Amino acid sequence: MLRKKIFITTLGILALYISFSFTYITPASIASITGQQKGWISLFDGKTFNGWHSYGKTTVGKAWTIQDGAIYLNAANKKNYQTDGGGDIITNESFKNFHFKVDWKISKGGNSGILFFVQDNPAKYHETWNTGMEMQVLDNDGHPDGKIHKHRAGDLYDLIACSKETVKPVGEWNTAEIIADHGKLEFILNGTVVVKTTMWDDNWKNMIAHSKFKDMPGFGMFQEGHIALQDHGNDVWYKNIQIKLLP
Repeated sequence: MLRKKIFITTLGILALYISFSFTYITPASIASITGQQKGWISLFDGKTFNGWHSYGKTTVGKAWTIQDGAIYLNAANKKNYQTDGGGDIITNESFKNFHFKVDWKISKGGNSGILFFVQDNPAKYHETWNTGMEMQVLDNDGHPDGKIHKHRAGDLYDLIACSKETVKPVGEWNTAEIIADHGKLEFILNGTVVVKTTMWDDNWKNMIAHSKFKDMPGFGMFQEGHIALQDHGNDVWYKNIQIKLLP
């Protein structure tokens, strides 16, 4: 009898731990999360686009679908460099200090990206990348950007190249992490820290001044914003999208 009680109590404690260590919440309640909740928050439930919308719109474009529990961009129909019915999608909520994690898979010859600190203001900023920085998602061997320094998978796009390339072959899943913590920035790709820098100091401003973003006054200067998944006109998949809010 005593063993049974101990067993039941242990199961209860375990269930309580799981419920707090990984939580899916609705977009409306994200703002109420405090630094006391140290668990991961799911930003994608694997079934719906709750919590997401296309940049500058209220819903997600039809080219973005859900396939086998992953967000999938079907880029069959081109529109300029993007997809007809596509466009970048962004979180409804904005974030300041966070640890973001996602699994991604790119198509052969494909290009995409994970952007953060995006300002949802298309009247002032035409593209997500006018304000948000990008962790590159790329088929290094099949896309022309793979030949450009600071444009390869895992790079802080056009600013800092990976210290070590850990990207998996095209068609395989990669795990990407972005940690933004009071000005400190880290990119982790498949368990390895590949980029580490400090945002918003003089060195940061100098990097931007010598990049393709030099004539975009809003780029890289916001300290809070949305997370975006980029439509660059190629098929791409994202799943297991999570965030941990940092105090």
